Amino acid sequence: MRMKFRRNSCKARQLIIRYYGMTRQSRNIETSGAVLPVIRKLAAPLRRQVLDELRQSIISGRLAPGSRLVERELISMMGVSRTVIREALRQLETEGLIAIIPNKGPVVRELTVAEAKDLYAIRAVLEGLAARLFVENADAAQVGKLEQELNATEKAYKSGDAEQILASKNLFYDVLFEGAGSETLSSMIGMLHVRIWRWRALGLGHPKRTAERWKESIAGLRGMLEAIKKHQAELAEKLMREEATKAAAEIMRLLANTEEGR
Repeated sequence: MRMKFRRNSCKARQLIIRYYGMTRQSRNIETSGAVLPVIRKLAAPLRRQVLDELRQSIISGRLAPGSRLVERELISMMGVSRTVIREALRQLETEGLIAIIPNKGPVVRELTVAEAKDLYAIRAVLEGLAARLFVENADAAQVGKLEQELNATEKAYKSGDAEQILASKNLFYDVLFEGAGSETLSSMIGMLHVRIWRWRALGLGHPKRTAERWKESIAGLRGMLEAIKKHQAELAEKLMREEATKAAAEIMRLLANTEEGR
C-alpha cells in the first residue's frame, strides 16, 4: 500500500493523501480497473447490499479517492436499478465518503490531513463518553461480550489479516456503543466511524507503521475494560480518550514520514 502527496502544498491541512497505489485524481470506475460484484438477491434489502458493497470498496481502496462513480457503470456492474444506485449514493454522501461535484457527479472524497485531525479529536471525545456510559448502563452479559470481542481483536492482530483486524475491531466497538445505551451517541459515532475506517485501513497497510502499536492499543483497551469491570467510569473514559489520541498520533507520524521521504 502506498501514499502520495501533492507537492507545493501551502499548508499541511491542504495535503491530499493518496493511498493504495492509486494516483490519478479523476477517472471512472471502468477505467480504474475496480471491479464491483453483481448483487445477489438475499434476505437483506437490495439497497443495503449495494450500499454495503460500495462503502466497503471505498474503505478498502478498491474505489480510490477521486474516482468518479458513474451511475450507468454501477448499474451495469452491480445489476441493480438506477433508483437503488441513487439511494446508495445519497447515503454515501451523507456519510462523507463521496462528494457531488458540479458537472462531474459523485466522486470518492479525498483523504486530507485536516480531516484526520478533526475526526480523531472528535473520536476521542465520543468514545470516551461511550466508555463512561458503558460503565453506567451495561449489564454483566455486555461486559462479558466486550471482553470476548477484545480477545478476538487481539487474535486478529496476531494473524496479521487486515480485513479480520478491521472486522474484529468494529465488532468490539459495536458492543461498546450498544452497551452505552444512548441511541443519539451511537448514531453520531456510527457516522464518524464510517470515515475513521478509511484511516484504519490506511494505517494497517502502511509500510512504516509501528510494529508494536497494536500491542499498545490492546493494552490500552484492556486497561479500559478493567476500569469498566471495577465500575470506574471516569477512569474508563480517560483511558479510552488516551487510546484514541495515540491512534491519531500514529496516523500523523505515518503522514509525516511519508512526506519526508519524498
